[in-house]
Amino acid sequence: MALIRLSDLHLNLRSGAGEVNILRGIDLEVTAGETVSIVGPSGAGKSTLMMVMGGLEQASSGGVYVADHNLSAMSEDALAIFRRDTVGIVFQAFRLVPTMTALENVAIPLELAGSRDAFALAEESLGRVGLAHRVTHYPDQLSGGEQQRVAIARAFVTRPKLLLADEPTGNLDGATGDNIMELLFELSETHGTTLVLITHDMALAEHSSRVISMADGKIVSDLRRAAPSAPAEPDDNAAAERQRA
Repeated sequence: MALIRLSDLHLNLRSGAGEVNILRGIDLEVTAGETVSIVGPSGAGKSTLMMVMGGLEQASSGGVYVADHNLSAMSEDALAIFRRDTVGIVFQAFRLVPTMTALENVAIPLELAGSRDAFALAEESLGRVGLAHRVTHYPDQLSGGEQQRVAIARAFVTRPKLLLADEPTGNLDGATGDNIMELLFELSETHGTTLVLITHDMALAEHSSRVISMADGKIVSDLRRAAPSAPAEPDDNAAAERQRA
């Protein structure tokens, strides 16, 4: 079953130099439960494509269907509800509210949805990412890896059907980034969440069940892997280090 269906998708933006074609005739289907990496050079249109999938950018033309929603036909208010209920997003920048604790940051989408159990569910989500001991800490009291874990806990707390991750390890060192990606793949598998990952790292992309390459606003290759592989399981010392990252 296709969770995402894009048909002859175009996105054009006007600039001082004239119209710029960001996305040029994208046709794509992503099955529920897939892990998909989108790779390509800067300016290829990867992040823009992700924004369209998440209802954060409006296509100029073409069909955009996500979880049985026709995004092109939805109002801004309807799109906000769609994102709240269906999509989790993790960015390169952690985008945490600096005046809120980790617990409060994770509870935000649940509070917006009117959940009476927002803080209990947020605490549970932080426990799943190894931060049960950091719930009362503010972002500036957390390491970069811990801040990204809070962002991941917030993205998964609503049990989204689709998780979009745009260079989620870009602000982290190599070891911490590896741990964060291991966590993303692990949680996606546990929750049955479809994961779409934007990355420049081909070694990381190859852990996905599917690797899509883009160039100049088009899909130039689409490789399905016979058996997706999760990042290598760390040894005991590395696992302990991962909990501290």
